[in-house]
Amino acid sequence: MKFKASINIMPLKELLDPQGKAVESGLKNLELSSLSNVRIGKRITLEVDASDESDARAQIEKACKEMLANQVMESFEYQLEAV
Repeated sequence: MKFKASINIMPLKELLDPQGKAVESGLKNLELSSLSNVRIGKRITLEVDASDESDARAQIEKACKEMLANQVMESFEYQLEAV
């Protein structure tokens, strides 16, 4: 079976997000001060061939933990759908 994964990787909430702070400052300069707590992350989409959904989830988890996300500084979540 083929599955499509949409993975969101974000900085941990406990850590400062310098990119988010820079964007938030820029928004304030555009007089958009009602927008706050900006966090900048990554979105990754990929397809995986797997025998079933459980196998697909295991492969995605491994990819995220071992390569796509730096778990010291980032968290991840994903959605999986059959293609």
